[in-house]
Amino acid sequence: MSGAPGSAAPAWSGLLPVDKPPGGTSHDVVERARRRLGMKAVGHLGTLDPAASGLLVLAIGAATRCAVVWQGGAKLYEGTARLGVVTDTQDTQGRVLEQREPVVDEAAIRAAALRLTGELLQVPPMVSALKHEGRRLYELARRGETVERPARAVRVESWQWLAFAPPDATFRVRCSGGTYVRTLVHDLGAALGCGAALAALRRLRSEPFGIEQACDAAGMDALGRDELLARFGIPLDRALDVLPAVTLDGAGAESLGRGQAVEVAADAGPLDAGPRSVVLRDAGGRALALGELVSVAAGGSALARPQVVFPWAVRAGRAA
Repeated sequence: MSGAPGSAAPAWSGLLPVDKPPGGTSHDVVERARRRLGMKAVGHLGTLDPAASGLLVLAIGAATRCAVVWQGGAKLYEGTARLGVVTDTQDTQGRVLEQREPVVDEAAIRAAALRLTGELLQVPPMVSALKHEGRRLYELARRGETVERPARAVRVESWQWLAFAPPDATFRVRCSGGTYVRTLVHDLGAALGCGAALAALRRLRSEPFGIEQACDAAGMDALGRDELLARFGIPLDRALDVLPAVTLDGAGAESLGRGQAVEVAADAGPLDAGPRSVVLRDAGGRALALGELVSVAAGGSALARPQVVFPWAVRAGRAA
């Protein structure tokens, strides 16, 4: 069969960082981008609650198949804790369960936050998007149901306190992906003995991306499609620079495009690091696929096994 591409490359693939406004859902932003770009293949790399604002990174085109590559990075949030209140959602949008006078000082707040730093076990809130027996927890919560949720390991790198204006305290927190800031604030209130709920939240970073790279919602509507992507888009080739690269010659690229493993030098990249641990590129540096390098018994070579082959790399006659 000919080595001609089996399908044309999409007009654009990559990431688009957006500054999500409060009040809408992350899915609303995705739908807005789909209409603006005229593309169906748009997703996001991590949900922001409707009341929250800040960095929401959209994956476009072939990047939607690579989301796991960028989802594990550390997060930086700026938020406000309202002391003296406990709600059923752990934020001020929920139903108030307890309310009391927050008789605490700055020193006590700082000390309690210090105890909530490092490796922690966190029970996800019922309003999270995690699934229980196939249903989203927030769907169960809307029906008034509560189920047991196993604690998950998270890491809080640091708290930075910005302002104290009782009953509110404003902070920045750097934490691992998968950390629920509303639950951190709830646990902070429990440690202080007065309760606390999250009053505001803004995501500033989702490593390696920052809010300074993002376009706002008005910009998404005001700019032309090409200008929007040129100013704020991160092309897939560049976005995948976070992974080690393995360069293939022409024959290797042909084999890869048919879904076949390619023999490469054993020192071409990290061995046995798992699926989607390397990006496989052609001699010109263009990303062709995500995959892994698997060691072979001979020791002098490895196999580059593709896991996700991008449409422009697929070759006619690819093996089933």
